[in-house]
Amino acid sequence: MILHRISKRANFITEMISRLQPHFPQFPSPAIANKPPSLHNPSGATTLQIRCFRSSRPTHNQKVSVSEGNQPTHCLTPSRISRSARIEAQDALFDYLHCTRNLQFTDAEHISKNAPHYLQKLLSSIDEEQEIRPSLSKFFRYNPINEFEPFLESLGLSPSELSSLLPRNLMFLSDDIVLLENYHVLCYYGVPRTKMGRMYKEAEEIFRYDYGVLSEKLRAFEELGLSKPVVIKLVSCCPSLLVGDVSREFLNVFVELKGLGIWDDLIEGYLSEPRACHWKRMLGTIEFLDKVGYSKKQIGSLFKQNPALLFEDSVESTYVLVGRLLKFGLEMNEISTLFVKNPEILSGKFAKNIWQAVRFLSYIGMETHNIARIVSVNFQILGSHTLKGPKTVLSSLKIGKDELCQILKEDELKLLSLASKSKNKRMDVAAYESMNKKQEKTTFLLRLGYAENSDEMMKALKQFRGRGDQLQERFDCLVQAGLTSDVVTNMIKQAPTVLNQTKDVLEKKIDYLISYLGYPLESVIACPTYLCYDLDRINLRFSMYVWLRKKGAAKPMLSLSTILACSDSRFVKYFVEVHPDGSAVWESLKNRLPHSS
Repeated sequence: MILHRISKRANFITEMISRLQPHFPQFPSPAIANKPPSLHNPSGATTLQIRCFRSSRPTHNQKVSVSEGNQPTHCLTPSRISRSARIEAQDALFDYLHCTRNLQFTDAEHISKNAPHYLQKLLSSIDEEQEIRPSLSKFFRYNPINEFEPFLESLGLSPSELSSLLPRNLMFLSDDIVLLENYHVLCYYGVPRTKMGRMYKEAEEIFRYDYGVLSEKLRAFEELGLSKPVVIKLVSCCPSLLVGDVSREFLNVFVELKGLGIWDDLIEGYLSEPRACHWKRMLGTIEFLDKVGYSKKQIGSLFKQNPALLFEDSVESTYVLVGRLLKFGLEMNEISTLFVKNPEILSGKFAKNIWQAVRFLSYIGMETHNIARIVSVNFQILGSHTLKGPKTVLSSLKIGKDELCQILKEDELKLLSLASKSKNKRMDVAAYESMNKKQEKTTFLLRLGYAENSDEMMKALKQFRGRGDQLQERFDCLVQAGLTSDVVTNMIKQAPTVLNQTKDVLEKKIDYLISYLGYPLESVIACPTYLCYDLDRINLRFSMYVWLRKKGAAKPMLSLSTILACSDSRFVKYFVEVHPDGSAVWESLKNRLPHSS
């Protein structure tokens, strides 16, 4: 027994000398047989850790197994480790972190369950035929690990990002009390642990604050009027906000967006995914839109419809276009009108195409006022197509500048058919007219409050029939009847097919409702589908209902939906058969109609 202990101790000393030898050449390099493989070879001395008690978590003695064939352990990937092997490795790592290293239960559990690549490295360190949990426990006993590796991976960082972030002189998390303190502040505040990796990578200073400093910084954002969930989103997406004093640029953007009444919508909707927030650029975008003539309301509407304009798009190309147009001779009020009527110009590619068209027309000698007219009238199609160079077009047509200029004055759409890089030029011209119709309809829907390019907008475009001006005419018809614009908008969102009725039909249905049935106009608010039903159906059913009402067999002023929405069989049961003469009257009413209901 004594000899066994001496032998074991000698092996241990020999192993320590072997590890120190690269750093201290004076030590001989002994041959070591059956040395336990190590994940790390830290520059400091290796410390032996003895586990004093076991976790109460269930034990599963499992051997390493690969879900797809018998691959060598060094080729395993996290996705190929069997579920049972992964659980065993997680339990072993949890035991080490919680029971041996005394990390908090929740910290140890999160690390063990969210470091799959590190678990793979652990499993590759033991024999495939060995039981996992006992083998890893033994491994931890003789090979203290760099705890920062699984810790940082559990925060959402990839293995390739770790090397530059690992501390050089530390192995144990408990040795970095400041890091853990700030980590727990973020945890208790509600920041998801898996989002802290980005915060650590982009602003490591956050994790170096003295006690209480980070809490104060988070509280400062709440004092601005921000809710805790919004603060969490902000600091997760923009960790630099927690570095130094509160950013003046952020405060300016916050004040501007609050003034536009869109702060909550943008933050709640658009910052649901990690995004970089360039506050200075955002502020520049707001100021630019103000300078080119957009009102506060229009700016707010633009950002609501296209949040990427504020968060992602760069309007630098649009700045350049404005400068060139001014230099070219257009007045600022003309440019402002173009911007206000055509917000698509704020797209970089759109602005580039417009500038190409302006340069093309200028090259062939077109007068400034004609260029302004052609560009403003055909803004959509010119911004949506890239043109060939004027020299290329003149060469292919074998004509001079003056002749081409005259052709385009007579028919500006020739510019597209002659100069567009698109192969299907005729189709493009036809599509232009179709696009105009769609744009009119889109503009109408935007006025109703639909978000541009949203699923709701796409669905509405398919449901509404008619040109934009026709839809507006039908909308105005309902407003002129006595309903407010907001009420009509809500009705249309509930029943979009209301606007598929012509103006004449809408007027007839409203007149029938008020003059013949005696219902107030407001009754259609609760049942906007009344305006969608066939006139024959309305006339037939309400004629029967009015007859029953005169006979005292029906309650007065039943809701419109009760009479119209039920099936034919249900209507007969409750509105025809309730009176002895009901069936005869019902048949008589049906016979009066051109077509049976």
